[in-house]
Amino acid sequence: MEPTTLTNTASITAARALTGTARMPGDKSISHRYAMLAALAEGTSEINFFSPSADCASTLACLGKLGVGIEHSTPTSGEPTSVVTVHGLGMSGLRAPTSDLDAGNSGSTIRMLSGILAAQPFLSVLVGDASLSRRPMQRVIDPLTRMGARFRSADGGRPPLEIEGGSLRAIRYELPVASAQVKSAVLLAGLFADGVTEVIEPAATRDHSEIAIEYLGAEVERQGRSTRVHGGARLKAQKLYVPGDFSSAAFFIAGALALPESNLVIQNVGLNPTRTALLDVLVPMGGRIKVLNLEMVNGEMIGDLHLEGSVLEGGQVPLEAVPGLIDELPMLAVLGTRMQQGLSFHGAAELRVKESDRLRAVAENLRRMGAEVEEWPDGLRVPGQQLLHGAEIDSFSDHRIAMAFAIGGLFADGPTTIRGSDCVEISFPGFFETLAGHLE
Repeated sequence: MEPTTLTNTASITAARALTGTARMPGDKSISHRYAMLAALAEGTSEINFFSPSADCASTLACLGKLGVGIEHSTPTSGEPTSVVTVHGLGMSGLRAPTSDLDAGNSGSTIRMLSGILAAQPFLSVLVGDASLSRRPMQRVIDPLTRMGARFRSADGGRPPLEIEGGSLRAIRYELPVASAQVKSAVLLAGLFADGVTEVIEPAATRDHSEIAIEYLGAEVERQGRSTRVHGGARLKAQKLYVPGDFSSAAFFIAGALALPESNLVIQNVGLNPTRTALLDVLVPMGGRIKVLNLEMVNGEMIGDLHLEGSVLEGGQVPLEAVPGLIDELPMLAVLGTRMQQGLSFHGAAELRVKESDRLRAVAENLRRMGAEVEEWPDGLRVPGQQLLHGAEIDSFSDHRIAMAFAIGGLFADGPTTIRGSDCVEISFPGFFETLAGHLE
């Protein structure tokens, strides 16, 4: 794994508390899906609180190259909100791009958009940055090929992906590895297929695609870990509201629990049960977390979180909880140094093929901060009650590593410097400014 080549740095010093009322940027996962489905809908959709992340900007740019009209406005109030208007082209209205579609750093963009492009009567080429070009895409190529699309890729099923789409047939597909992105790609392709497409998961993953597909008018059937979507759908434009991003909130949740004098409220955050496994783990460990003001918006659960400084017991993360915690495990591992019993987990080999090898990145950076950590092929063990020392941290150009160790720096002895800190723009522009605004 190469060290980060970014030069920007952020400096973090110890704090006593996270306080006040915080708002997270719009949910990245939901923003991707709303934009793609709105592009296929009939009419004009207005997406409020759309994610300002670089990843979601990549999705909008790709849709624009496919002929979709998109308008993007940001309010002047200073809140991290934005409105994206998408002029849908209907299920048969996308146009052949005149150049490559650049997914940037976004695995969500390249995988889910592949499901849509698999059904188009033209040739498309999906590319990405150096990091994305190392990530495996065979898991999405295989089912879409079974449905009738033709793919060409670099060695190992890696980008760039050349997709020759056309008429698709419905399939029944059992995912070999739990992946919401692969599931979503197959379901999106299934909207165009002749018949009913079924996806069966080995473990439950986030279900934003199913909710949004149904909300915009397609027929979806769900039973246990099986999801079926009916082809020949017609989607209708909607006014949509994106919840605050729970994966972004995870860093503030961890920081607030770790700092003894914290009293923080995170407003209007998405609380979809397929995303909140972090709460299911932290509350039994002693996390002082209250859920307030629950409501349902566009089929998604939204509410406020009240967080206070806590003494966390720690322990082994249940294997069945790991698929729902993939984004949060690096942060949990850092937080494990504050827990009474530390933290350990298995079943997370997926973390080795993210924007970085996240298991190695967490282990290496924790050791730089003086912590003991054991690295396994599919997990980590972090002993508890360890005092972290400020150090120079390498983000490895990975936004979740940078943010996890920014939080770690809040309870370290001495200043922590994060090299390549600007990678946070991928998911949370303004992260360091938001964090600084709630520190004491």
